Amino acid sequence: MIQPSGDLGIGHYLGAIIHWLKLQEQGDSGLFAIADLHAITVPQSPEVLKKRTLDLVAFYLACGIDPDKSIIFTQSHVPQHAELAWILSCLTSIGELNRMTQFKDKTQHAKRERIGVGLHVYPVLMAADILAYQADKVPVGADQKQHLELARDLAIRFNDKFGQAFNVPEPVIASYGARIKSLTNPLKKMSKSDQDVNSYIALSDTPKLIEKKIMRAVTDSLNNFAYDVESQPGLASLIEMYSVLNDSTPMEVVAEFSGQGYGGFKKALAQDLIVRVGEIMDRFSQFRHDEQLLLDVLSKGAEQAKIRAQKTLNKVYEAQGLL
Repeated sequence: MIQPSGDLGIGHYLGAIIHWLKLQEQGDSGLFAIADLHAITVPQSPEVLKKRTLDLVAFYLACGIDPDKSIIFTQSHVPQHAELAWILSCLTSIGELNRMTQFKDKTQHAKRERIGVGLHVYPVLMAADILAYQADKVPVGADQKQHLELARDLAIRFNDKFGQAFNVPEPVIASYGARIKSLTNPLKKMSKSDQDVNSYIALSDTPKLIEKKIMRAVTDSLNNFAYDVESQPGLASLIEMYSVLNDSTPMEVVAEFSGQGYGGFKKALAQDLIVRVGEIMDRFSQFRHDEQLLLDVLSKGAEQAKIRAQKTLNKVYEAQGLL
């Protein structure tokens, strides 16, 4: 699930979509939502939100998500998400929400009275996004593990109190590449909404700009080509990017570039990114120009998602005594 906010970037492709594609290829029928309800926890221009939502549909398709094998839809088209979120919010404590690290990060510089309630409670909506479909396994980035833990806690809490209504999902976190780091600060996640445009690769970046950003990406002064997340986080993140792009392991990348220095490796990574971004953008342009196709994909996906989510909601209502 990706929010339609900010520029489309390579971070979500490398950190999430490539891993989703592997599940799709294994025959798992995935549900890929566009988190438009999550997006409005901060102010959004209606026109821009609509555009970015359709951009994201085209991006999913361009990256290889197949609407004949998987379900693509927007949160707002499936009202069962919001209904279930209300039920779950009644089981969620303020303390649990206050402990969410992403809420702390996003509000540490904001005045408390200006923070919207939606930003505080959106982990409950995220729990509903997951539990509505009785998922057994949920692919998540390392930074989303805390939110999945809340979903698991709420599922167990509801089942204990009202009877078995939810599967308790297990996280699926890739051993590497699950959290692509900022190019300018490898201690932060790469984000397409970052104010520093040099910190991420946007799909709209030119080949020259992609190469410039990668060549300037923060590494270290050790001049030791090794995969060490703790002492060389910048280089480790770049190695993970290369390994995900080439379906290899970080150790294989180290073996390939050992003794060549950082510069040669960065050039190879930049070239691979330029090729992949070019391929995605070519397909993206084709899909984006057929707006009716995108709307049809969302309509079909919403109908499929509603049927599955309503089965869960019926079970929850009955268990809780709601007529």
